[in-house]
This record gives sequence, structure tokens and C-alpha cells, in this order.
Amino acid sequence: MRLLAAAAVSLREHSDVLNPLGAKFAAAGFGLYLVGGSVRDAVLGRLTNDLDFTTDARPQDVQELLRGWAEAIWDTGIDFGTISAVKSGQQIEITTFRADSYDRVGRNPEVRFGESLEDDLIRRDFSMNAMAVKIGADGSQEFIDPLGGLESLLAGVIDTPAAPEDSFNDDPLRMLRGVRFVSQLGFSLSPRVFEATVAMAEQIDRITVERVAVELDKLILGEHAVDGIDMLCETGLAQRVIPEIPAMKLAIDEHHQHKDVYTHSLTVLKQAMDLEDGDPDLVLRWAAILHDIGKPDTRRHEDNGGVSFHHHEVVGAKMVRKRLRALKYPKAVIEDIANLVFLHLRFHGYGDNQWTDSAVRRYVNDAGDLLPRLHRLVRADCTTRNKRRARRLQQNYDNLEERIARIAQDEDLARVRPAIDGNAIMELLGLPPGPQVGQAWRYLKELRLDRGPMSHEEAEAALREWWAEQQG
Repeated sequence: MRLLAAAAVSLREHSDVLNPLGAKFAAAGFGLYLVGGSVRDAVLGRLTNDLDFTTDARPQDVQELLRGWAEAIWDTGIDFGTISAVKSGQQIEITTFRADSYDRVGRNPEVRFGESLEDDLIRRDFSMNAMAVKIGADGSQEFIDPLGGLESLLAGVIDTPAAPEDSFNDDPLRMLRGVRFVSQLGFSLSPRVFEATVAMAEQIDRITVERVAVELDKLILGEHAVDGIDMLCETGLAQRVIPEIPAMKLAIDEHHQHKDVYTHSLTVLKQAMDLEDGDPDLVLRWAAILHDIGKPDTRRHEDNGGVSFHHHEVVGAKMVRKRLRALKYPKAVIEDIANLVFLHLRFHGYGDNQWTDSAVRRYVNDAGDLLPRLHRLVRADCTTRNKRRARRLQQNYDNLEERIARIAQDEDLARVRPAIDGNAIMELLGLPPGPQVGQAWRYLKELRLDRGPMSHEEAEAALREWWAEQQG
């Protein structure tokens, strides 16, 4: 079978770790099984250097077997039966068979070691993650699939080993993980998993926001992120964890090109992904799906029958900050996403080459390090079906980028600063350190943005003139 052949090829690439490890465990009288996502990814031909194993050996036995063979060992997960190690650049996690029970209030289980591989597999989240490969003493490999994981992979379906209601009651995060796998693998939820997720979506409230944020990031970085976001909304999970996204379904696009702002935002996300240069861009993708979340709150019906969303970029940036803070995202990530949302409409004032050089400098200055992402976001935000209008927008942005490059040849646009620093300002105006120095510096920076590069003498003369006006 082609999938198993792909797995054999993937595992052969890791034989320098698998073979000696299998021999060590067998010599000590223990079984060793590659398991979970490692087997799934091996079958899909995408196995990485993160290898997950399960065994009947207890954690202390695992430590002894790894000692002297692995290059590094740590036991931070020993309370959950997990010992981690590094060997030949490969990350290894070995966990004793588990047969946990849950109180169905939180998601932390009462850890109990299991007695068999079957006990361990049945407690896993999805069938495709409940396959195993037994690693023999001679490096042989035996594929084990008691719960139909391979069938699920062949069908591209995400299903649970047991009843989904039981699985999700044990750990509600599994619902979000299921949607995340839709994004990463392009699979679909089985009908019973979808129905259980819809019925139990509110149970996700039992999960800490930090864990929710981790899954959301994995989802947005997936190859099929648009499908993942859509499934997040269809299941009702989005309403619990990031309700601003499904709320966009209520707002009609002012150009009437899309049935709602939500559909437009999915298109922008897809187009932003197509414009990525290299690895998936977390900040760009979040900005793309969230760039119009301010529209529902700013929607106005005009007298001519149209719809407007004035200042939705300002409102949207505030909403981004509020939601991402609630999800406890890092401050720098929050600010980058919020600033892109705030700036995404600025270009539309450009028109047909109507901006002055000063306006171009301010555009670059306000974007700062986000300028390459802003370029991509603005281009992705063009979703009009009018080919002539789309071509004109893209030509205008081509023109703006050319102007930025042309001005940058003569000026250091990446770091627009006055020709005089704070120390020189204090010396020239006889000021002590304080707010007046900052005020003077900001004036000089605004002047620099308006006029372009200034000599030291020109900056001094302008500063003296401004200071005289301030003194009345």
C-alpha cells in the first residue's frame, strides 16, 4: 500500500535512532512503539525530527536505558510518565502506557499507567493519532492499527477512537485540535465529530486561554487556514474563543461584491497566504483575517441605500488589542497585528500618484518594520471582481512601492531622525532634561518628514525659529 510504503521510507531515514533504541528496550524486556502524530506523519510522508514513543517501561526504567546513549535527557514531564531526550539532532519523547481518567471539570487527567498498548491508544484524541509501529530488537517494524486510523487517513476524515462525546468531555481542547487538523491536513471532521463539537462547543470554556491561543496559532499557520477558520465558525467554537470573526457575517460589504465581510476576509487571508515569501507569517495571517473586524460596530446605512464603515480601521485595531490581550498573546505580536489593521486603509488615500513625498515618508515611517507585511496586506485586500478596478489598484500600489524605493535611494527611510539629537537640543536651547526636549525633538522629526533630509545648520535654524514662537 502506497501510504505504508511512504511510512517505511520515512522511518528508514530515522533508523540511526530507531534501531539502537529498539534493541535497548528489547534487551531489557520492554516493548517500544512509535506512536501518535509521529506515525501519522510517517504515513503521510512528512515525519520530522520529533519522535514520540510509548512503552510498558516505567519512567525510571526509561531514564536508565537512555542514560549514556542519549546526548541529553530531561524529566520535566515525568509526573505524566514522559522522559525526553536528544540523540543525533532528533527530539525524543518516551511515555509509559497511559490509562488516565478525567474529572470532566478541567482537562488535567488523573495519571494512571496502563498495562497494554491498546489501553494507551484508545485514550488518544483521534483515530489517525492512535496508530503505532512496534520497533523490534533487530530494527524490524510492525504496523499496529486496532482503531482504524489508516482508514481515517485514506478517507481524509478526522474521527475519534471512542464516542466523540466521551472524548470531548474528557478533554474539550480536542474539539479545537480537530479543527486545527482541518487546517493543517486539509481533512474534514467526521459527521459525528462535527455534531458533537457543535453540541459541546461551550465546553471549550474549561480550557485556559493560553492553550486556546496555541491551537489558534497552529490553525492560522496551517496550509488550509481558510478551511480551518471556516470550520472554527461552523462548529461554534469561534463564538467562544474569538467571536469577532463570526460577527463579520452580519456586515454586508459596502461594494456588494461579497455576501458579507466574513467571506471577504477569508479571501483576503487566502490572498495574503499566496503573497508570503517563505515560511507562514503568523502576524500577516492574523492581520488578514482580522483587518475588517471593526466593520460590524461601525456599519451605517446611508440615505442612498449604501452601507458605510467609517473609521472601522481605528475601531478594529482597538478590538484586536482587546481580544488578543484576553488570549494573552505577547505584547509585541498584539501591537504588530493591531498596527497592520490600523494602517491597512491608509493606502486608499493615495489615489493616482497624488501623495506628496512627505506623505510617502509618513506612510513608511508609520509602518516601520511592518512595511513589507503592510505591502502584502494591502495587495491581499483587493478582492474586487471588477478587473479594471483591480488592475488600477495594483498599478497604484506598484507606483507607491516604486516611489518608496526611489526616495529611499536618497534618504534613510527606515530610520527617519532629526539632524539634531536630544543633547544638542538641550545645549542649543539651554534646556534641562524634560518634556520640552521631547517636544522639540518631535517637532524636528515632523519637519524632517515634511521636508526630507536637512543639514545640521538647517535643523538648528528651524529649531531656533520654532523655539522663539513657543516663547511668544
